[in-house]
Amino acid sequence: MPSAARALPRARALPRARRLPPALSRPAALGLIAPLCLIALLGAAPAAPAAGGWSVAPSGGDRPSFYAEGPPGTVLQDTVSVTNPGRGPVVVHLSGTGVQIAFAEQGVRIPARTRADVPFTVSVPAGAEPGDRSGTIVARDADGRTGTVRLRLRVGGPALAALTVEHVAVHGDRITYELVNRGTTVLVPRLAVRADGVFGRVLDRAPRTLPVRLRPSARLQLTEPWPHRPALDAVAVRLTVTAPGAAHDTATAQARFVPWGAVAGGAGAVTAGAGALIVVRRRGSRTADGGPAADAPGAAGAGEVPRAGAGPAAGAAT
Repeated sequence: MPSAARALPRARALPRARRLPPALSRPAALGLIAPLCLIALLGAAPAAPAAGGWSVAPSGGDRPSFYAEGPPGTVLQDTVSVTNPGRGPVVVHLSGTGVQIAFAEQGVRIPARTRADVPFTVSVPAGAEPGDRSGTIVARDADGRTGTVRLRLRVGGPALAALTVEHVAVHGDRITYELVNRGTTVLVPRLAVRADGVFGRVLDRAPRTLPVRLRPSARLQLTEPWPHRPALDAVAVRLTVTAPGAAHDTATAQARFVPWGAVAGGAGAVTAGAGALIVVRRRGSRTADGGPAADAPGAAGAGEVPRAGAGPAAGAAT
């Protein structure tokens, strides 16, 4: 009976586990594959065992996890090992979370006492912002048992903070605007609002942090309430946005506030007075025989004013 302490034979990987996807075997795709940067961590590299006895771990070297680094638009390559120390074969399904991972073979059959090395690639999105991202490689067998390995991806490139505020407008009791992240980093913007009218400042809000996180290239429409706006004024509204990293921008908008109800009432009163005046002038500018009057406003003019005020012209204007 063989001893339980006998070392596991180092079997070669299954042929199908070594094949790369067709898209990555073309010369054009191979040119995009950048060297994988590895970090040597202290301590042994314990595999992540599943309940069935098999385990999954980074291939080669004592690595407890994967680490990759590259600029946006590159494809990074590494290998994951699935070890089966049991007496029977096991089939596992490989998948990735958190980052874009593609395996040479997702469904892998590992014979008894065999290790399969499966190549995989990590794609860095073309528009990714610089910084660290985390992911996981998951191996799952037919009985639902799983083993996992952590993966950390560092996206290279210059960190640029750029923010703009656009399409500022005043609509009743609110101010609408759009924020656009034109840089390469995630931004948490701050907003200051000011409005100056004909007789001085009518709105002054100190800078405050907005409850939003703006990813690169993202555009977000926001609203700033203004419940106590002027009833009658012409104002210039000024919005200033800032963010860490020296991001800064300012935009303005013009607005006129007119109490249309009062204006309509005043216009009606003016129309009524104008009607009365027209009636008086027409009736006071003719003689009894229809000829032009000779500069005599006397009794005829005085007698027509009350009739003009109480006649149809005045009634129509009210």
